[in-house]
Amino acid sequence: MTQRINYIQQSPPLFKKFLEFSNLAKEGTIEEAIHDLVSIRASQINGCAFCLDMHVKEAKIHGERELRLHHLAAWRESTLFAPRERAALAWTEVLTKLPEHGVPDDIYERVRTQFSEKELSDLTYEIMAINGWNRANVAFRTVPGSADKAYGLDKANLS
Repeated sequence: MTQRINYIQQSPPLFKKFLEFSNLAKEGTIEEAIHDLVSIRASQINGCAFCLDMHVKEAKIHGERELRLHHLAAWRESTLFAPRERAALAWTEVLTKLPEHGVPDDIYERVRTQFSEKELSDLTYEIMAINGWNRANVAFRTVPGSADKAYGLDKANLS
């Protein structure tokens, strides 16, 4: 496997600004549990092992139930997610895998029944952020768990 560059070291100002953007998006109106679910689901879809590892550990630290983490890939069939969480996951999936003809009205309407205009806007920015991180970490094959100590993820007690 070809060794990839460290994009953080190569473009520190861009990394810093994107990290600021991501942190600002996390400070929005969306509750922590939904933020965790959205980050994990987008990372599953995009095949980003680094982000999946990171966000599962964050969710555990935040108190997320392990069974819900296991059910996340099959959230439509699971009974463990509330309507608001389901709407957030549907929005995550449609924005992560943009359909050729855009976001269907039925998905938009379903999401709008669960989120205010401000919340939907904030959620959209969160999804934009995780998709950006996924793309960078997939492109440069960032090693899962390599930043655990720096981000305090070792507290999740997962290995």
